[in-house]
Amino acid sequence: MKRLLLPLLCLAALAACGHRQVAAPPPTPLVTSNAATPETKEGAGRAQGPRSDAETQAAIDKGIAQGRGGDVDGARRTFQDVVSRNPNSGPAWVNLGVLAERTGDLKEAESDYRRAAQCTPDPPESWDFLARLLVRTKRAGEAEALLRGRIQQAPDSLGARNALTWVLLETGRLPEAEAESKKILKADEQNVRAMQLLAQGYYRQGKYELCRLVLENARAVDPKDPVTHNALGTVLLKLKQRPAALDSFKTAASLRPDFAEAHSNYGAMLVESGDYEGAVKELESAVSAAPDLLPARMNLGNAYRGKLELAKAKEQYEKVVALDPTLADTYYNLAILHLDSDVPGVDTIDRYKQAIAYFTTYKEKGGQDERVEQYLKDAAKGIDREQRRREREKKDQLRKAEKEAAEAKKQSEAAAAAQAAAADGAAPAGGDAAKPAEAQSTDTAKTTQTAQTTDTPAQPPPQTSKKKKAQGKVKAP
Repeated sequence: MKRLLLPLLCLAALAACGHRQVAAPPPTPLVTSNAATPETKEGAGRAQGPRSDAETQAAIDKGIAQGRGGDVDGARRTFQDVVSRNPNSGPAWVNLGVLAERTGDLKEAESDYRRAAQCTPDPPESWDFLARLLVRTKRAGEAEALLRGRIQQAPDSLGARNALTWVLLETGRLPEAEAESKKILKADEQNVRAMQLLAQGYYRQGKYELCRLVLENARAVDPKDPVTHNALGTVLLKLKQRPAALDSFKTAASLRPDFAEAHSNYGAMLVESGDYEGAVKELESAVSAAPDLLPARMNLGNAYRGKLELAKAKEQYEKVVALDPTLADTYYNLAILHLDSDVPGVDTIDRYKQAIAYFTTYKEKGGQDERVEQYLKDAAKGIDREQRRREREKKDQLRKAEKEAAEAKKQSEAAAAAQAAAADGAAPAGGDAAKPAEAQSTDTAKTTQTAQTTDTPAQPPPQTSKKKKAQGKVKAP
């Protein structure tokens, strides 16, 4: 696993470099060299340098607490006040460099690290962080020459020797790196940093069991060194001991809240186990401490995707692309995101098309996942399926509109017919309604006339039986 290049603001161990004096020793000049490193005497590096006075140490502790709490400006002011009073305070210079690097001011960070390395004594972290910054900015050769020059000046400067070992590892010169680590351990058999670097060399050579043994020795020397626990977690993963690896990463993250690499590794394992909530917490801590730590951002995107916070996942993946457009896996994750999920604000067909584009870019960047060809087919089928769904939807809408129009026409015609029928059935005044009365009057007149003109007397109407009439009545219930 790639080691973190960005220094971390956790320098509580650097308590001893600066001391308040009226006349501080002049800065040690930095020189370069290509010479082989000399041997160092046994016991080198164990002697303590002059301790900080209580006031300086209290100010350094205050600045570290401010930085860890997120008050970057306050921390910077505190450390600047320390170096203005005591220019030989190496820890303050190193922390100023860390703050500058965290805010992206690499030029200022380099200047601060160089100034820290010129202190008497020189903080080991000053060489480590300076070397990391130079390698990160493609100046590994300059870093090596600077470190070899310092070792020629001061063969017992184990901080510079460890930094040189790291540069040799980063440039792939594993046998040389191993030899340098052994030189340091010959002088100081309990030098934890040298053990860590020796183990890293064994890891890169595939000697995982040997790597584990060295790291366990380092852990025995200093059980609270988070770098050892993090490295041990990495090799335990290679040895298929996942529960033990998880515990090591968890311990490393708990020992140093701003150890971005440990939080990233622990968060990645939580993603794999499905604990997305816990993973987000760890990975957000990682990117807060190291904004350009790409594995942390990548895994944070995966954790957000697991929580179905798709917009946040997409944002993290896109930040990784902005930081390193050559990283193939980022395009793979973006492609999967668009293939499997309804991304907010993205049309379905456009989503599938974007998935195809990201898979294509993944292949162009060297990605070789065999599943991609099937995923491309799935995306094409998704586009076809969505197009057919839209066609059906259009036809259904058209049929519905036609049916509604026909129904509306039918109802309109029925209403018109009803209105016409009502108009035809209405009786006008003096018209048909008077005809029955007129007919009755005419019949009466004819009867009277007939009676008057006929000699035969009229017969009375037949009588109806009262009993029969009574039977004919309907009894009310």
